[in-house]
Amino acid sequence: MKITKLTTYIVPPRWLFLKIETDEGIVGWGEPVVEGRALTVEAAVHELEDYLIGKDPFLIEDHWTVMYRGGFYRGGAAHMSAISGIDQALWDIKGKALGQPIHSLLGGQLRDRIKVYSWIGGDRPADVANNAKEVVARGFQAIKLNGCEEMQIVDTNEKVEKAVETIAAIREAIGPHIGIGVDFHGRVHKPMAKVLAKELEPYKLMFIEEPVLSENKEALRDIVNHTSTPIALGERLYSRWDFKQVLADGYVDIIQPDLSHAGGITECRKIAAMAEAYDVALAPHCPLGPIALAACLQVDAVSYNAFIQEQSLGIHYNTGNDILDYISNKEVFHYADGFVSIPQGPGLGIEVDEAYVTERAKEGHRWRNPIWRHADGSFAEW
Repeated sequence: MKITKLTTYIVPPRWLFLKIETDEGIVGWGEPVVEGRALTVEAAVHELEDYLIGKDPFLIEDHWTVMYRGGFYRGGAAHMSAISGIDQALWDIKGKALGQPIHSLLGGQLRDRIKVYSWIGGDRPADVANNAKEVVARGFQAIKLNGCEEMQIVDTNEKVEKAVETIAAIREAIGPHIGIGVDFHGRVHKPMAKVLAKELEPYKLMFIEEPVLSENKEALRDIVNHTSTPIALGERLYSRWDFKQVLADGYVDIIQPDLSHAGGITECRKIAAMAEAYDVALAPHCPLGPIALAACLQVDAVSYNAFIQEQSLGIHYNTGNDILDYISNKEVFHYADGFVSIPQGPGLGIEVDEAYVTERAKEGHRWRNPIWRHADGSFAEW
């Protein structure tokens, strides 16, 4: 079997899909995208295409190594996201050709389903209180929300109180046993992160996510001394080498690699195994489309330390289209009692509706994240 063609589709709401074709008619799908940089990643995919055409799609480990190491300059969001989508599609081809789900080729599943959480509200936490009860009523056992708005490097007690009031209201609304993940989204700097972590302690959170930007990870040492709440991060780390020091430092409890950013199934499987050796949990980041979610579930299926999966069904970013719109076998993501089933079909286990993908790609998108500013006019992290 030989790779014959790579085709990319920029589709609403903010995704990029990839189709890899072979000379035996077997097609694989991947989702290589950086939110807000879809055109950049699309270009990176087609640069890697030059190497892949004519190659045997089964040699996934070799192709990954060449795509990563063969260009001399390596790593980062765009390069690793391009590799991620290609890797997903190659695994999809191999699974389909052998008539097996990818998790079977990775050693076989050790779980039948995995807990999922639902996003509530929007970018600003003031939007979320009314949404929390409704999500729990739909069967979710865990939720996540943005924990604060703009926050300067040293900010006011009023900002802290506002964030705490939001979490307190949600905890009161949904009771003591529903998991709450609070995403600081890298908006908070070390001085205020310490304060917030301590003030949120009484609400028994499932985790605090990205309490500081990943590039300031040394600040975690001080933050963990102010809280017993588990600390999660990883969506802006792109390889096992990025995760290496985070794990060695010992200040993170949950890692969140994104299978569309951190090298795909091949790399995230290795990252998950590294984390297991440090007794660190796995919760893959995935506010993306159905191909990315299907890839995450393959790794969840074979990773002992996976405990919960992000998914974007109904997320506030999904305007115009949602994850089930692009697949024919919509039942594959079977949600029940706060869990989603592990796909059992060959490859990724999803049937992409190619005609619909092609139609929506005619509209495409130019999604960009908001640009926020503080009251003094300086840039604020979103």
